[in-house]
Amino acid sequence: MTLTKLLARASIINKAGSRSMFKASKNDTVSPNWFRVGLAFGSSVFLWGLLFKQHSTDVHEYKVRNGLE
Repeated sequence: MTLTKLLARASIINKAGSRSMFKASKNDTVSPNWFRVGLAFGSSVFLWGLLFKQHSTDVHEYKVRNGLE
């Protein structure tokens, strides 16, 4: 038997007899954790803000270097 066949069999057996260590229970969709939801959206807004600020700074520097402004 080749090594790939042995590894394929081992992975099938391993997946069948185990459960994920990251998911112990199902998500509660009725009452979400609003702190985590707010934290996720807040960090996303913060990162997008930094992206737009950096972009405008880069555009301004490009215009100054090329004498467009």
